[in-house]
Amino acid sequence: MPLIHVDHNRRRFLGSAAMTVASAHLCLFSSANAETTQPETTKKEQPMTTAVAIHEETTQLADTAAIRPFKAQVPETELTELRRRINNTKWPDRETVTNTSQGVQLATTQALARYWGSEYDWRKCEAKLNALPQFITEIDGLDIHFIHVRSKHENALPLIVTHGWPGSIVEQMKIIEPLTNPTAHDGSASDAFDVVIPSMPGYGYSGKPTTAGWDVDHIARAWVVLMKRLGYSKFVAQGGDWGALVTEHMGVLAPPELLGIHTNMPGIFPNDIDKAAFSGAPAPSGLSADEMIAYERLQFVYQKGIAYGFQMGLRPQTLYGIADSPVGLAGYFLDHDARSYEMISRVFAGGSEGLTRDDVLDNITITWLTNTGISGARLYWENWGKLGYFNAKGVNIPVAVSVFPDELYPAPKSWAEQAFPKLIHYNRLPKGGHFAAFEQPKLLSEELRAGFRSLRSATESTAD
Repeated sequence: MPLIHVDHNRRRFLGSAAMTVASAHLCLFSSANAETTQPETTKKEQPMTTAVAIHEETTQLADTAAIRPFKAQVPETELTELRRRINNTKWPDRETVTNTSQGVQLATTQALARYWGSEYDWRKCEAKLNALPQFITEIDGLDIHFIHVRSKHENALPLIVTHGWPGSIVEQMKIIEPLTNPTAHDGSASDAFDVVIPSMPGYGYSGKPTTAGWDVDHIARAWVVLMKRLGYSKFVAQGGDWGALVTEHMGVLAPPELLGIHTNMPGIFPNDIDKAAFSGAPAPSGLSADEMIAYERLQFVYQKGIAYGFQMGLRPQTLYGIADSPVGLAGYFLDHDARSYEMISRVFAGGSEGLTRDDVLDNITITWLTNTGISGARLYWENWGKLGYFNAKGVNIPVAVSVFPDELYPAPKSWAEQAFPKLIHYNRLPKGGHFAAFEQPKLLSEELRAGFRSLRSATESTAD
């Protein structure tokens, strides 16, 4: 039987206790504990009676660690205003070429706008969100919004999943049910996960940082705090895009609670190879066929595919247009990578594959309604020059890798083995691209089950 053990009754008690703390502000700490634990910035400077001081300090501690229920509720006036702005878009001229070399094509954007401004229904997405257990908790002075779904199966493995840009928790909603309820999706009870999906700082319903400092390192550390606050003493992590960087950085930090990680955009390029691709140099000699394909694809990304990355990395505040115009935001989000854009353009031309029109617009609309276009963009600025995106980071804990063919680059196994000395799973999938959880939830869910299976029997975990 699996060695991972989670006491569900105990976890339910902990969840109930957290809600009680949030609503009743119970004073659960002694005055000595409050004095030694409370951050200096929250202590009261004015003298007060001992009883009042204890109550004041312990209430602040309880509030900081509280886990508060959350529901998305958008006023109808905001949706009316959104449609008005869409339908009053000032359009540019059509591109002067018949391909995508000048960017997102006018026909695609106008097809998106016609549907968005007349037929699209945000309330469907809002209902799906609100059918899930959502919460907010404060970490390092910032509200963090997250979905937390516990499996009905005993011994479920706790998993934290991180989205990327241009993204949100909407991306990962499709994998929740297959992961938490695997017996209904061609899996076994022993493959079950408890799933935690946070909105990154500055994204969706999480708080927007008002000072600098929320970089990948900070987010990685905050996620460890979040999982421990939820009562998990052992857990695993997964991510793609920025989520992959956050997840890999959690692996670099290697907290004792983290059993292993899974990534669908692995940082595997040796530093010299990564630098050569960035410079536009010819491929180094001696590369295998798989390594050559990966090198050429990465070089294309650097030369043609990440204009947005340079803009947001250097001058994110300049992007006022994506905060003022919904179609401006949509156009910017569609221009992430060539293969994703080709799929999305086919969807808005009437095709059906991977994502639907509503999928695409759910993700854009949550960003519009929360006005997080620019606060999310600052993540690039926060990390500019601090770490590479696609290079090996030095992760020495167990790592599982899934390679989707239409990802920015197909990671060769040779470089994955070199980048991750404890590679426990590597698989190349037949279809899917950059937004794997969004496009291919069944395949990604199966990959997570397979990728983490060995860790379930290798380590005992108890939520406390």
